[in-house]
Amino acid sequence: IIDADVIAREVVEPGTAGYNKIVAHFGATTPDLLLPKTDDGKGQPLNRPALGRRVFGDTDERKKDRAVLNGIVHPAVRMEMYRQLLKCYLSGCWAVVLDVPLLFESGLDTLCGTVMVVAVGDPAIQMRRLRERDSHLTAEDAENRVMSQGDIREKAKRCEARGDGRGVVVWNDGGREELKSEIERVMSTVMKGSPKWWAWMLLLVPPLAGWAGLWTYYRNLKVNKDWRQAELETKAKL
Repeated sequence: IIDADVIAREVVEPGTAGYNKIVAHFGATTPDLLLPKTDDGKGQPLNRPALGRRVFGDTDERKKDRAVLNGIVHPAVRMEMYRQLLKCYLSGCWAVVLDVPLLFESGLDTLCGTVMVVAVGDPAIQMRRLRERDSHLTAEDAENRVMSQGDIREKAKRCEARGDGRGVVVWNDGGREELKSEIERVMSTVMKGSPKWWAWMLLLVPPLAGWAGLWTYYRNLKVNKDWRQAELETKAKL
């Protein structure tokens, strides 16, 4: 599993290029940007809640700040993900999970044979769970964060538009047992579309892996183009 959130934290740790760029841009106008020094001697870590309040929201100023932050963090995250993907391939992994909150927005969906979206149908459940996980968030902070990441139900539709086996949605409105059943259901579909013998073929025949990767990338570009065209046509009818 390659977790984009974990990598995003690693690439902005004190001493990294990402950290220095964030401090240089936001430090003067965000007094509480840095936390006290830690015992590990690495320096002052970023105050992520303070940075979140600075960039999450729907105003033009916050959108501009968010674009700056994304321009610092996303390239570093992307390069580290590529490195880990190569390592997984050389290790003979049957499958690699890219856990990316902004998968479509970052364009990383073009690398994926199958996209899985975990969604909730009720926005109130989404807000409640976010505040339970991050207790420091106010209701406004939580709403701004959810809005900045896009409508999860719209992402579910986009995922399903990829077609059978290439886009699956896990609905997570219920409890853990229901979620487990949903995951088992969709994983059976995923595994049928990518048997282990195919993974071994891709490992043992690198040129085949290259062609398969290029075909997946091209196919996903076309899917995204069709989705954007459908969106434009829908808006034109309004």
